[in-house]
Amino acid sequence: MKLYGYWRSSSAWRVRVALHVKGIAYESVPVNIAPNVAEHTSAAFSDVNPLQQVPTLEWEEAGATLRLTQSVAIVEYLEQHKPEPALLPKAALSRARVREAVEIVNSGIQPLQNSWALKEVRRLLDEAAATRWAASAMLPGLRALEVHAERYAGRYSIGDELSLADLYLVPQLYNARRFAVDLSRFERLLAVETRLNELDAFVRARPEVQPDAVPVA
Repeated sequence: MKLYGYWRSSSAWRVRVALHVKGIAYESVPVNIAPNVAEHTSAAFSDVNPLQQVPTLEWEEAGATLRLTQSVAIVEYLEQHKPEPALLPKAALSRARVREAVEIVNSGIQPLQNSWALKEVRRLLDEAAATRWAASAMLPGLRALEVHAERYAGRYSIGDELSLADLYLVPQLYNARRFAVDLSRFERLLAVETRLNELDAFVRARPEVQPDAVPVA
């Protein structure tokens, strides 16, 4: 398998964790989405992902090249492709709780502060405004995620078993720190994050250890 991604993309990060949890070997194919490079807008990458985003998972099957885009679709496919170790609970309501947490991040937070949104804010205003926008846009979703964790978390985001919800939590908290969001009020999320960061799959998926990582001041 190949994973087209960018070292600091939260969406690609989620998929890296899933691949490591499942023990699925993959080749990392860096796509530099930094505004001053924008490899994702090239004609070549547009053939791989028409939306010009990362991640994209690619593999060969029966002589054909198959691709999946969008992190939710990819991690759910991996769950079906290799059910163990499971990242979705067996109970229907618990599964729904996991997907609820996933969508708080995937739909309620990340699109408001992704690279495209910030590029538009910079274009309309300036860099300082983009930073303020990103920080403020994250807060309602983080507050909702904290309430969700207060109700349903145990050792991890949903109970005591690792789930897809955890894959979405860690990258989002990293993004919040990038934009100087005060996370001290989110005690339950931080406690879960601390435990997750001790797991090998999360350590190996971190941005700074990816082959295309660059030093950050």
